[in-house]
Amino acid sequence: MQDVLIFSFSRQLKKLAPLLVAGLLFTGIPAVGQIAEGTLPADDLKKMSLEELMNLEVTSVSRQPEKLTEVASAIQVITQEDIQRSGATNLTEALRLATNLQVAQLNSFASIISARGFNALYANKLLVLIDGRTVYSPLFAGVFWDAQNVVLEDVARIEVISGPGGTMWGANAVNGVINIITKSAGETQGLYATAAVGTYLNNQGAVRYGGKLGKNTSYRIYGQHSSRDHTFLPDGTESADEWRVSQGGFRIDRALSEESSLMVQGNFYGGREETLPVSTTLDGQNVLGKWTRNFSNSQLAVQAYFDRTWRRMPTIGFELKTYDLEIDYLFTSGKRHSFIIGAGYRFMQDETHNYTTAAGILPEYRRIDLYNAFIQDEITVVPEVLKFTVGTKILHNIFTGFEFQPGARLAFTPGGPHTIWSAVSRSVRTPSRIDVDYFIPTTPLPPDQPHVAGGPNFISEKVIAYELGYRVQPNHRINLSLATFYNQYNDLYSVDPLPGTQIYQIQNGTEGTSWGAEFSGRYQIMKKWRLRGGYTYFDKDLQNKPGSVFNYAVLGFDAQNQVLIQSIMDLPGNFQFDVTSRYLGELSEEVPDYFTFDLHLAWVVNKWEFSVVGQNLWEDRHKEWGAEIPRSIYGRITCRL
Repeated sequence: MQDVLIFSFSRQLKKLAPLLVAGLLFTGIPAVGQIAEGTLPADDLKKMSLEELMNLEVTSVSRQPEKLTEVASAIQVITQEDIQRSGATNLTEALRLATNLQVAQLNSFASIISARGFNALYANKLLVLIDGRTVYSPLFAGVFWDAQNVVLEDVARIEVISGPGGTMWGANAVNGVINIITKSAGETQGLYATAAVGTYLNNQGAVRYGGKLGKNTSYRIYGQHSSRDHTFLPDGTESADEWRVSQGGFRIDRALSEESSLMVQGNFYGGREETLPVSTTLDGQNVLGKWTRNFSNSQLAVQAYFDRTWRRMPTIGFELKTYDLEIDYLFTSGKRHSFIIGAGYRFMQDETHNYTTAAGILPEYRRIDLYNAFIQDEITVVPEVLKFTVGTKILHNIFTGFEFQPGARLAFTPGGPHTIWSAVSRSVRTPSRIDVDYFIPTTPLPPDQPHVAGGPNFISEKVIAYELGYRVQPNHRINLSLATFYNQYNDLYSVDPLPGTQIYQIQNGTEGTSWGAEFSGRYQIMKKWRLRGGYTYFDKDLQNKPGSVFNYAVLGFDAQNQVLIQSIMDLPGNFQFDVTSRYLGELSEEVPDYFTFDLHLAWVVNKWEFSVVGQNLWEDRHKEWGAEIPRSIYGRITCRL
């Protein structure tokens, strides 16, 4: 396996070398000797130094704070500054900054995001959370990214784990977890307003105000709107996929005492997307509350949320209501054991409406109950040198009953800037309604007529993952990370005929393996110039189980190679010049490899920021999945008071 990886890496590096050089040239347009030592307003741009970043505590791996340098997992962090300086206009564009994710734009409003392969229309092996609220849909086993809108200014950081996270987070965290963490209300005081107009991004605006209610309570309220133009079909004609969406919401943070706190937040949105033969409309609401209580050597957290999602598409409509309750308890035992235990219950009401008999979901109504419990013990084998973490998640769902997701991780920090880690874990993707209840057509047909009759016997997809990684910070200017993995999959999705009939059923007729390496790093070239980015290599080998004739290629069109380089540079006179360049390898014969880059030029004066952003500048347009994405240029004015 190592020989295969090394040979493929060296062969592909020759192909990528010109692109890497081009990316570095773009990031180095101003001469290094002309960089001044002038500072930007500290209250406008709060920069995180490399040392501060490496001491950053993340919570997505074990649900408790851990230093980024010591985490036994392949995790990357997208900071607020990374997002702001990239010129990203929504979450999917911000997630392109994680080199361990593959992001493909399907059309103007829909995107496909995956980690470690299986990047398909239903990218169903990635769990996504926004402030602890799961946005993974049990209807089609994926994320409606067009409905996930936050004010990017209010994002504290995005923690991206590639690799299984089922031990802590439960079902569907098979290949990764995205945890989007927003700032507290106390960190967003005052007025923030921004407005942008452009070509592909027609217009976008947001207003947010934060204040205080007494000494112990902070709040913020916000509203935002975005409108985008169409993409293009492969023949160059315009695609009917323009869209617009508006969203508003609030957040309240209150210190109940020195030991306890309460957070409540809510959001509501609505939008319209041009689809054929009729437009798609969507709206939703959610409210989340979290209470935390600290004791002398323990912490208790209780979280509950309600989420309603409604969508009317050309062929199907649905309304999903989710009620979720979760309790976590963290405590220490002696000097060597740190336990976290938890339990949760999720109740979902899913009601669908089939507007045509050609295809649909039956029955139209389902109640979905999900129970879970977990325990994890972090064992300090040698203080500050060796930690061993072991745990398991037990969950029960209505389709397959009980599922177990154990995991074990080892972190070895021999001193100095080095950390070596390894992990073995098992995760599952539980069935969704599109696996079990999808029929073509919805009306019964005789056995001699070809049709899809749903997958009542579909069971959970499974992975056993082996990981080995290394982190090093040789000095205060450089940090590097390397993660390698080998995954074994079983009971993957397939559609196969029942013997002696023309009836096709959704089954578990595919299996296979995947492997690869993820390299990422940051380099502080000088005080006012820094680089971040990485390279990911991925490959997989799928095959049919005996008796299956399924075309498993549709389970994922994955690039073997992916490169990203982001340059962040502060210039004299309070100017900023930033470049983000990326390369993605070929997905299929219809979707070739592409290289492109974005430019962000801004001037920050007092509390105002004036910026011009160019996106996908290398070509007039390029293909990422079905549609061709056009070059985009927009201007933005931002005020922070």
